[in-house]
Amino acid sequence: MEIIIEQTRETPVGKSSVEIVERKGIGHPDTLCDGAAEELSKAFSKYYLEHFGRILHHNVDKCLLVGGCAEVSFGGGRVTVPMKLIMAGRATEYAGNSKIPLEEIAKETIYAWLRNRMRFLEPEKNVVIDMQTRTGSADLRATYDSTQLSANDTSVGVGFSPMTELESIVYSTEQFLNSAETKRNYPMVGEDIKIMGIRLNDQINLTIAIAFVARFISSKEEYLKIKRLLAEYIDAFIKKHTSKRITSVINAADDAERNIYYLTVTGTSAECGDDGQVGRGNRVNGLITPYRPMTMEATAGKNPVTHTGKLYNIAAHEISRELTQNADIHNAECYLVSQIGKPITEPQIVHIKIHSSITRESLEDICTNIAKKHLHLIPQLWESILEQRFTLF
Repeated sequence: MEIIIEQTRETPVGKSSVEIVERKGIGHPDTLCDGAAEELSKAFSKYYLEHFGRILHHNVDKCLLVGGCAEVSFGGGRVTVPMKLIMAGRATEYAGNSKIPLEEIAKETIYAWLRNRMRFLEPEKNVVIDMQTRTGSADLRATYDSTQLSANDTSVGVGFSPMTELESIVYSTEQFLNSAETKRNYPMVGEDIKIMGIRLNDQINLTIAIAFVARFISSKEEYLKIKRLLAEYIDAFIKKHTSKRITSVINAADDAERNIYYLTVTGTSAECGDDGQVGRGNRVNGLITPYRPMTMEATAGKNPVTHTGKLYNIAAHEISRELTQNADIHNAECYLVSQIGKPITEPQIVHIKIHSSITRESLEDICTNIAKKHLHLIPQLWESILEQRFTLF
């Protein structure tokens, strides 16, 4: 294992002239796929633990949401064609003489999760779950079942810390709009929320897409009034977190002259307007950050024991986060690369980029010790993942 520490003089993203950040909320079709895949992985893991004493091989990180069809207008509507969740991946179906009820676990788990997350979606009525999960290949199962925990894939995990002001604003604004407080004040705000934030020097522009729930809005006049009130509500929240100038636009595609408004029956565009897929949304820190290091690896649905596509993204963020708890380290980035079949605690390479005035020798000691500490903890991460201690998407 090679650990490379690089002291960088690059301008931190938060001090650059331009920054772009995106977050897809809990009801966005891509996030629904991430959520369904991760809930299924956790459900399989718990079943395996309960019945066999350990988590058996699985990776259910290939989920596709095929949007449905709906008829909607001011005052209400109905879903005419249900959405379809295609759950593809690999999972242990037989253990000894026992057949594991994968499809039953999936339907019970995903329907319950959707009921708890989406207020106006009727899962059993509005969503069809299509299980396309098969047993894993012999070579991957052999790697998983070896005496040592070996990497399930050759993949890269990345992390950075701390968040910039814009990153924090985009993340917290979506959380605020999907909070119980906002739903009480504005019950028509659906769970499908997407925020695109752009910072140009000291000007922040937010484009916010909100799937309004039609049953709470009786007319276009009321719709436009609610948009104005929500804009003020959002701006008041954001101004608590920044002194920069703020401009926000809600549902930019609305066109009053053509009678086009963002209305839904269920609070998600997946009912008619959009489809979803695992890995197309938020990264492990809950954001999409094109001005930061990113990986195409989806964390959701991968097994929490040996799949480095999940574990290394978590570990890289934890390493970066702990490094920047040091007041003399202003920014940190961490890159971890696994090699399939090798011990999960021994990446091919650990690359840490640091923005700090600490001496080179001291910095190498600090970074090496923290990196080794978190790599050593990787075999225990599965417990924290099942207890939902990490943000994964």
